This record gives sequence, structure tokens and C-alpha cells, in this order.
Amino acid sequence: MEESGATVAAGAASFEGVQARGVVERIDALQEGHRLAEGGFWVVVGAFEGRVEAWRMADVQWGKSRRDAAPRTWQGPDPASWRTSLSRDQYMAGVRRIRQDIRDGDVYQVNLCRVLSAPLPGGDRGPDAAALGHRLAQGNPARYGASVEIPPTADHPGMWVVSASPELYLSVDGATVESSPIKGTAAPGEDMLPKDEAENVMITDLVRNDISHVAEPGSVTVPEFLGVHDLPGLRHLQSTVRATLASDHDWTDRMWGALLSGTFPPGSVSGAPKAAALRIIAREETSARGPYCGAIGWIDADRRRAELAVGIRTFWWEADAGGTLRFGTGAGITWGSDAAAEWAETELKAKRLIALASAGTMTP
Repeated sequence: MEESGATVAAGAASFEGVQARGVVERIDALQEGHRLAEGGFWVVVGAFEGRVEAWRMADVQWGKSRRDAAPRTWQGPDPASWRTSLSRDQYMAGVRRIRQDIRDGDVYQVNLCRVLSAPLPGGDRGPDAAALGHRLAQGNPARYGASVEIPPTADHPGMWVVSASPELYLSVDGATVESSPIKGTAAPGEDMLPKDEAENVMITDLVRNDISHVAEPGSVTVPEFLGVHDLPGLRHLQSTVRATLASDHDWTDRMWGALLSGTFPPGSVSGAPKAAALRIIAREETSARGPYCGAIGWIDADRRRAELAVGIRTFWWEADAGGTLRFGTGAGITWGSDAAAEWAETELKAKRLIALASAGTMTP
């Protein structure tokens, strides 16, 4: 579809099966959530810290795979230039403190993350997000892969995000809403540990509770429980929660405000109970997560459909310090966690994607 008669600015976004171009307007999705149900196609990016933004797009094309796009040259940062917000010792110390929080009864599970960063010049607009997005789609295909490139304006810094997320935060199809939290990670061919299963059970229950606030009573189900999914370079444990929207939230002006405020940030990347986990994350982490562990996706009010991913396996670029590319990685900490093993999990999750995004590996 193409919108006529509207003032259109630059901007583009690509998701699996749909591409959009031309920004018509931008809104704060939490403050103006009613707009998301009124009409139009919206690109959505939510920062873990709480701000969720949406851009209504002018031109939308369906049916295109990101892997079929024409290759574009990407030159990433020097592989040796990546730095971490938490060193191995700092991360492991954080794991031990969180285990003490669990022992004290303050929390059951906390997702502890670190942010990797590398200098990458890109001018005011940033490097070519579509080029990195295409390479990730080729080298690390992911069901919810995305690239979003919104140029800065006089009153907004813009948005630059490229993701290879395998995790569904929220999908909506008519009155049906789903979420598929991922908790539990292992190397290819390795079995999940009891700790992984316990972690997934806790977060699945949290997601059931979050979604129930907008659901028809009795409609919340778990059609997939502790499913093992093999992905490039690792395997995950995934469950799926499904519900029917209550009539007063079925694409009404209340729908998106209630759905987002009740479920964001996603439980799988915060912890349980969520409020306590967020306090501990603020205590332990030294770098803002931004769109990493937030939400990335689209809402099509005309079709009454939406697909938002959890922003894991995600790069984002900002203009600070001459240009910086960032990537987040983390692990879920429970009483059964081993600090060295949790650090190794963060390394496993980052290794393949950092290699793809670094200099010398990305030019076709």
C-alpha cells in the first residue's frame, strides 16, 4: 500500500516478509497507544529502559524475503576494537551478588547483560543498516530479523537498529495474541540443564500473567512448553503463550497502551518478579541496553496484525564519540547458576554475530 497526500520523510525498515519506506509521523507508543489501532502501518522500536516509539510509514510491500535482497557492501569495525561494559571478573561478581539476592528471597531470576561496543564512523545518518541486515540474514538467518534506519531530524536523534532476533515478544492476528519467551541456551548438540528448564518455567509463568491482563478470562493457554529449537551456532529452549484479547482490548483505543504497559520490557530479558529484577539490573549494569532487550517490529492496524520481536542478537549505532556500533549479550541468573558458565553463555551468544559484523568478513 502507498499513502498519498501526506508529507513523507526518509526512513526505511525491513522485516521478514514486509518492507516499509517513508516516515509520515512519529509517536510515543506508550503515551499515544490509541493511534496504533486507528489505522496504518507502524514500525516500532522500544528501548529496554522504557521508551517505545512508533513511525507510521507511507509505502509498504509484502512478501519479500530479506535474504533475497541485493547484496550491499558493508565494512564493519576492526575485530580487535570491541570493548565490553562489564569485564569477566565484573560479570561473575554480578552473578554472585544476584545469587545472594535470590538466597535472600528478593528475586527468583535476573537477566544480567553486558554491552559490547566498537568505534564505527557513519556521519549523521549512520552506516548502511540494510547492508548489515542483509549479511546477517545470509550468515545468521533469524525468524524475526530486522533493520530499521530512521534518519535524525531537528527534534529527534533518529533510529538505527539491525537485529537477528529469534524471539517473539508479541504477535497479534485479529483477536489472538501470542508470546514465545526463550530461556535456556546451549551449544549445538548439547543438552539443556535443569537450571535452563527451571528458568523457562518461571518466565513462561510471568508471561502468562502479563498477557492475562488484556485477555478474555480463561483463554490463556501454553501450546508449546519447553521446546528445543536449533539455531545457527546454538540451541534454545522456548515456550509459547497464547490468549484471546478481551472485547474491550480487541483493536480498541485501549489495546496497545494496555498490552505494552503490561508486558514491557519482556519478561525473558528482565526476570521474575519483574519489578525486583529491574531494580537489580539497574544496580549491576553499567551501560544502557537501548533497543537491545527492547522490542523491534511492526503493527498493521488495517490488517489487524502485528509482530514484535524481543530485541536480542541486536546491533544499534549511535553518533557518540564519532560513531559507535553496539551489541548486547546476557544470560539468565538463577540460584543454580555458575558464574563462569554464565559468562561463557554471553560469549557463545555474541561470538557468531560479532564476527559477522566485524571488518574483513562482511564485504561480498
